[in-house]
Amino acid sequence: QVQLVESGGGYVQTGGSLRLSCVPSGRTFRGYAMGWFRQAPGKEREFVAAINYSGGNTLYADSVKGRFTISRDNVKNAVYLQMDSLKPEDTAVFYCAAAKFSDVTTTPTDFSSWGRGTQVTVSS
Repeated sequence: QVQLVESGGGYVQTGGSLRLSCVPSGRTFRGYAMGWFRQAPGKEREFVAAINYSGGNTLYADSVKGRFTISRDNVKNAVYLQMDSLKPEDTAVFYCAAAKFSDVTTTPTDFSSWGRGTQVTVSS
């Protein structure tokens, strides 16, 4: 099982930007699709974005389309989430996850490894 470590969260004002990073600890996630999920206080964890093993195919939640961009660098063995035009409703703990296979997916049960999360807070 791949262990994942997120970083890049923080506090930002409405309209600001943050870039989240995710790197594995102990193993590579090359060959696996990757995803970002988030969980706001009192709410269920929800899908944000996903990318296939090569980076050639991505999916986004409707709520972040046009504002967030997922990418990966298989040389550096990292996956990123660029978040622009942030809104207060984006406030959540963001989790990186590695899928069980190479194709892009949005289903949480398709992901076998999860990071511990990084907090993103957007002030109004």
